[in-house]
Amino acid sequence: MKVSYSTVFEQTADQVWAIIRDFNSYPVWVSSVTESHIEEGRAGDAVGAIRSFEEYGTRIRQRLLAHSDLHRSYVYGSCETLGAMTSYQGTARVIPIVDGNRAFLEWSVTFDCPTEEQVKCVKSLEDAMPRWFKSLRAVIENR
Repeated sequence: MKVSYSTVFEQTADQVWAIIRDFNSYPVWVSSVTESHIEEGRAGDAVGAIRSFEEYGTRIRQRLLAHSDLHRSYVYGSCETLGAMTSYQGTARVIPIVDGNRAFLEWSVTFDCPTEEQVKCVKSLEDAMPRWFKSLRAVIENR
C-alpha cells in the first residue's frame, strides 16, 4: 500500500529543506514528537543512521536509507513493526517551483500490513501527514 501527501510552501525549496534535511529534526518541526536522537552518535544525514523518537508516547525507530542534498530528499525505513504495519518506507522530497520561487513538498509512505488492517493503516497515515505539514508550515512561518 502507498499513501502520499503534498503541498506548496511560499518559501524556497532551500528554506524548507534546511528544516527537514536532518533526519533527527523531527522535534523541531513535528509538534507531536517529544524527543529524538540518532543512535550511536551518528550524524543526522548519515545513511544507515537510526533515528529513535517518541510520538504520542510510542517509541519509533527508523533507518535512513538514502539522503541527497542535491535532490533535497531522503528515504527511510522501519526498524520494527509499527502498530499493524509490519514494515514501511518513507520518502520526503522538496522540489523547487520556479514560478514564485516556492517549494513543493511531497511525502510518501509505502507499507505492508495485514489485509484486514489496510483501511486503518491508510487512515492513520492520511490523518498524520497533514498534521506534520501543518506543524512544519507553522515553524517556517515563525522563522
